[in-house]
Amino acid sequence: RAPGRYYKAKSKKDDNPEEALKDFRAIVEQETEQGDWGFKALKQSTKLLFLTLRRPADALKTYTQLLTYTKSAVTRNYSEKTINGILDYVGGGKGGVVEVDILEQFYQATKVALEDAKNERLSAKTNLKLAKLWLDRKEYARLSKLIRDLHRATAQDGDGDESQPQRGTQLLEIYALEIQMYNETRNFKKLKEIYNATNAVRSAIPHPRIMGVIKECGGKMWMGERQWNKASEDFFESFRSYDEAGSPQRIQVLK
Repeated sequence: RAPGRYYKAKSKKDDNPEEALKDFRAIVEQETEQGDWGFKALKQSTKLLFLTLRRPADALKTYTQLLTYTKSAVTRNYSEKTINGILDYVGGGKGGVVEVDILEQFYQATKVALEDAKNERLSAKTNLKLAKLWLDRKEYARLSKLIRDLHRATAQDGDGDESQPQRGTQLLEIYALEIQMYNETRNFKKLKEIYNATNAVRSAIPHPRIMGVIKECGGKMWMGERQWNKASEDFFESFRSYDEAGSPQRIQVLK
């Protein structure tokens, strides 16, 4: 039976990953219809292939298969948790050096599956994760394009209504990515534009880390303009936000 076979395969993961992989594949192949154990087996296979065996292209295949289960075989809650977990380690650099194209395909496959499942919320979160990845890797051309897509999607969601907290929050997340990009590429004219736009967003409930980023870049901007009072105000706000978020970034701001 599937549960027994699943736990047996799982016990081989550390000592004999190839064998475990075969066993997980057998569970999926022997399913008469998509169910919980097949999903779990694909989840384990993806992790093994990506993190242990360092075969990202094969991990992408099992992940793409796993995504077909998210329509009906498992609960939305469980599939969201799994997708988030996988994208975290895929984007987290723990699987060694991975080609940018393959990374992009992980997110692309996720996007398609989520659009199919009409899961707009997770779709937006996935895009923000990818944008953060492009920022970290200094892939500015890819990032600019994705930011345009994010703005378009956010505008469609809210029909131009600034008052929706969820929409405002998402806007600030996009602006935080933009402001970091312009800070890194030293485009201070655009940085100021985005900084002013962040002040116009009403009724948002952003994560304090997001405000920390925005105010830190604001502080640097004011320093560039020799506006010392405004700079110290923003750096203080930034420190407070990072502190609230428990982010190690707060020490950086004090320097």
